[in-house]
Amino acid sequence: MLRVAVVGSGPSGVYTAQGLVRQSRVPDVRVHVLDRLPCPYGLVRYGVAPDHEKIKSLQEHLRTVLEDERIEFLGHVEVGAHGLCPRRLLGLYHAVVYCVGAARDRRLGIPGEDLPGSRSATDFVSWYSAHPDAPGDGFGFPVRSAVVIGAGNVAVDVTRVLAREPGALRATDMPEGVLAALARSGVREVHMVGRRGPSQARFTTKELRELGALPAAAVRVHPADLALDPAYTDASVAAALPAAVRRNLDVVRDWAARGARGADEGRDPCRVRVRFFLRPVELLERDGAVGAVRFERTGPDGAGGVRGTGAYEEIEAQLVLRAVGYQGVPLPGLPFDTRRGTVPHAAGRVVRDGAPSPGEYVAGWIKRGPTGVIGSNRPCAKETVASLLDDAGALARRSVADDPLAELRAAGHRPVRWAGWEAIVAAEATLGHRLGRGTVKIPDWPGLLAAAGP
Repeated sequence: MLRVAVVGSGPSGVYTAQGLVRQSRVPDVRVHVLDRLPCPYGLVRYGVAPDHEKIKSLQEHLRTVLEDERIEFLGHVEVGAHGLCPRRLLGLYHAVVYCVGAARDRRLGIPGEDLPGSRSATDFVSWYSAHPDAPGDGFGFPVRSAVVIGAGNVAVDVTRVLAREPGALRATDMPEGVLAALARSGVREVHMVGRRGPSQARFTTKELRELGALPAAAVRVHPADLALDPAYTDASVAAALPAAVRRNLDVVRDWAARGARGADEGRDPCRVRVRFFLRPVELLERDGAVGAVRFERTGPDGAGGVRGTGAYEEIEAQLVLRAVGYQGVPLPGLPFDTRRGTVPHAAGRVVRDGAPSPGEYVAGWIKRGPTGVIGSNRPCAKETVASLLDDAGALARRSVADDPLAELRAAGHRPVRWAGWEAIVAAEATLGHRLGRGTVKIPDWPGLLAAAGP
């Protein structure tokens, strides 16, 4: 029997476990999927916006994989705690695959970034997704104007949640406290700002259209911002772009046209301003907290990037959310490339001192960086699984623990097994029923562990 630990139960971890047990090259593979949280699914549970029900339904597929009899979920097991370091894991399993994602948000590196009211989009997403590590102080509502810095899908998600009528979110699994805070937020204007043009932004057309379809918000684009993008002004440049980018430009062009027609925005509870070619240079303080963001106007530099123009403008904001990407976090005991934010590897094999480390592998964002969509984890996991299977003969000869679960418990871990996770699911359904809603997430560690049981 080949025993494998997969650290992380998000899509990359589940796809890795699936690949290991649904192959014919190596018989009798058993997988423990370890996670620091008592709940599986990673960013599908705690990163996908609550109103994206279609994407969240991926949990059903992940559930089917984790219910395979050859796979066991062990939540509430933190690598790095109670002596469970990578070296110790290799004493329990023939191989360990790290699928730990990229947990830290990138910073702007500008003056005023640490003012009250300046937060990461990661914190905001964790808060409205009921992550048990979310900041306990919530967010400083009410605010009149919010600025979201970034031009990717996370920026679109948080902009949509800020601009959406809270009543429309009662059908989601958001906690009651989050709904109440959003209801009293008082946000009248949200600015989503990117330093480059629409043809270089990283959002998807589906996300953009959802933002534009909000019934209680008016989305507008400054035509002057678009005029700086060669793809907007030159049809031949646009024709050479990928189809997905051209579709994005069509959506943005329509938003600009709405503004040009002078639509009445006075009836809309919230105005969404999508801005391009603005680079944040400073967060300005007002009465002890953030009060505005100072931007420098940028323009194409002719080499695919942007340059500063020396022209500046300020946008009022009592809440600033940075959504400029994620970074991998070093795991004690594993090598780490600080520049890339990844674990060095060769086709998924962890590389130590210039050579593959027997029995240690990576998949997902900690392997390739925070790029791609959920589906990108499939080929990534497939490559890593292939490398592990190629090494299986030598790995199987390693001496490991007969019962890794017993060893984990002896070391002080109290794993939440699949029955415990199902108890959490039942408790969240009961909570929602009591509130007259569908399933509602339990947002804190004590509540989750109490629901999971002993």
